Amino acid sequence: MSGPAALAAEVRSPRPPRQFNARRLFRTALPALSLIIVLLAIRDFNPRAISYFGFNLMLNLAVPVALATVAQLCIITVSDLDLSIGNYVGFIACVTTTWLPTRPWLGAAVILGSIVVYGALGALVQLRQLPSIVVTLGMSFVWLGLALLIRPQPGGTAPSWLAGFMGVHVPFVPFPIVAAVVLAIVMHIVLMKTAFGAVLRGAGGNPAAVARSGWSLLRVKTTAYAMAGVLGSLSGLALVGVSSSAEANMADGYTLLSIAGAILGGAEFVGGRISPVGAVIGALTLQLAAVALNFFQLPELLPGFRIPPEWQVGAQGLILILILAVRALINRGEA
Repeated sequence: MSGPAALAAEVRSPRPPRQFNARRLFRTALPALSLIIVLLAIRDFNPRAISYFGFNLMLNLAVPVALATVAQLCIITVSDLDLSIGNYVGFIACVTTTWLPTRPWLGAAVILGSIVVYGALGALVQLRQLPSIVVTLGMSFVWLGLALLIRPQPGGTAPSWLAGFMGVHVPFVPFPIVAAVVLAIVMHIVLMKTAFGAVLRGAGGNPAAVARSGWSLLRVKTTAYAMAGVLGSLSGLALVGVSSSAEANMADGYTLLSIAGAILGGAEFVGGRISPVGAVIGALTLQLAAVALNFFQLPELLPGFRIPPEWQVGAQGLILILILAVRALINRGEA
């Protein structure tokens, strides 16, 4: 047996059990530990936030951020980087609020066409051997320009079915947490438990071996980018469902957030090393870290003092730096 069948059989074949490695276990648990630390800090600042209503409020934007993060993860899987995902999410949001409520067929056609364009970007990167950073950076300006053409001023309305879906009431557990868990499970199965997921990761780690196995690297990279386009489109839809309106720049910070969330969750820029569950946890951690500063006050020293919004980005960056530093120490210890 050779070619794709052999590669798939190798993925499904049982492997010898790994020996217990405390360092590896700690590195894997880092995203969850960082989330727990942020939650403990929030509880210390404001215990009432740790409630059904509190989590709904704090994680209001967690679903679109998590979707953008796993979209970025698809690109990182093949050892590329997408600098356009934020503006793409904003473009989809503008399309959604402008055409889906009144002309749904046109809005759906534009979104489907955008996903095709995303897949074509992957084909362009592979065929011409272009740096993904350069190609996606250029496309970020294209998506932003198109969004401005569609909606030069903030506004629009969300389709009623979309607003209703994002506002659904789930008993006992807030909807954003349920959606994040479902997203993590689905992406883990797709990327870590299927034969094609192994091929995607192999294309990022050893593309020559994947090509020798009979897989088309062009097809692999096109599929990875198309998957990112689908998830980015879902992120734009979710963002509109939460905000009920749109503007061209509403998701410009999602590019850095998606990269930070994926890296915080255990992904590496090269080698096809990823963790879908960790990426979703990383996205939730960054979202909660930004919200946590809103609870931080110093009433005794500075009555009425509030953390400036600009500090939220700094807090997210600080968490990422700390996690990367700890991971580097762990990797050095294993060397």
